[in-house]
Amino acid sequence: MLDLPADRFEQLVADALDSIPDELAALMDNVAVFVEDQGDDPDLFGLYEGIPLTERGDYGGLVLPDRITIFREPILRRCSSERDVVEQVRVTVIHEVGHHFGLDEERLEELGWA
Repeated sequence: MLDLPADRFEQLVADALDSIPDELAALMDNVAVFVEDQGDDPDLFGLYEGIPLTERGDYGGLVLPDRITIFREPILRRCSSERDVVEQVRVTVIHEVGHHFGLDEERLEELGWA
């Protein structure tokens, strides 16, 4: 497994979020992004949990934020260099943000973000 400190990995996730165009980032609503070492599935790079923007008809005011989690260890196991990590983190963050916007796996794959 590639050795990349947790703080450096978190910075890569922040950089990937910053790369989202401003007009899209401004539309993100009530979502928090976290980094964890690993989820229940050891091969899962990221996970979106919440109510996509396209399904928030009567969303209400006191709802916990949606959650995007990026899993550090599966990405580091898959990548052979920091450059690979940067690209995989970017793809994973955009993929999970896509779910926040209501895109399903099929559409994300069509767009090249699966």
